[in-house]
Amino acid sequence: MEEHGADLRLPHSRALGHGLFELRCKGEEGIGRAFYCTMVERRIVILHSFIKKTQETPPRELKTARKRLKEVRNGDRTIQAGAPRC
Repeated sequence: MEEHGADLRLPHSRALGHGLFELRCKGEEGIGRAFYCTMVERRIVILHSFIKKTQETPPRELKTARKRLKEVRNGDRTIQAGAPRC
């Protein structure tokens, strides 16, 4: 993302709709996923990440990311102070 910005495509990133994206990574620990949203001024907010253990993305992982996206968009006070809004 540092090299190409938020404009990544498959196989590195996938749009999940409503401003939510999935970053697809592979490492020694296994296959990782990070959900993120993009910001004005080229900022990126990582909402949630996990190591995949099954073929499908567990619904609770996606639910967590969507909940956090909503919190960031609404400027929820529980989000870290000074965090940018999507």
